[in-house]
Amino acid sequence: MTQPDILYWWEDLQPGAVRDLGSVTPTREETLAFARQFDPQPFHLDDEAAKASVFGALSASGWHTCALAMKLMTTNFLNQSSSLGSPGLESLKWLRPVFPGDTLTLKSTVIETRPMNSRPDVGLARTTWEMFNQRGDKVLLMDGWGMFRRRQPGAPADKPAQ
Repeated sequence: MTQPDILYWWEDLQPGAVRDLGSVTPTREETLAFARQFDPQPFHLDDEAAKASVFGALSASGWHTCALAMKLMTTNFLNQSSSLGSPGLESLKWLRPVFPGDTLTLKSTVIETRPMNSRPDVGLARTTWEMFNQRGDKVLLMDGWGMFRRRQPGAPADKPAQ
C-alpha cells in the first residue's frame, strides 16, 4: 500500500480542534464473527446467555467497538495524515453496551500537542475519542497519544508552520 499525499501534519493538529469521523453500523453477523474470534464470552455469542446477562441482549465486545472506532479514525483521518502510530492510551472506557444494528458515530478532539523530545521530526498529539449511538448516548471514551511526522522538524512548537 502506498502512502497517499499527506493532508494533515502534526502542526495542523491544534488543541480544541474537533473532527467528525463518520458512522458505522455493526451487523449481528459481524458482532458474532468478532466475538467468536477475539472475545468468546457467552453474552457476545448466545442470545439466551445475553438475555440473562446485565446487557439483556446480544451485545458487541468492547474490543469490537474499539476496532470499529479505529477503522473510522484510520479511514477518515489517519490515512491522510503523517501518522506514525501511537505510544498508547491514557484511558479507555466502555460506557454503554453496543448492540447489533446500532449506528455508531465517532468524534475526535485534540487535547494537547507537543514536540517529541527525542525526535525533532515527530510531534505528539493527545486526543479524546468519543463514540455515540443513534440515540446520542456515549458508548466509548478513549484518551490517548498519537505520533505524527512534523512538516518542519525542529521548528518552534508555538509557531505552526505555514
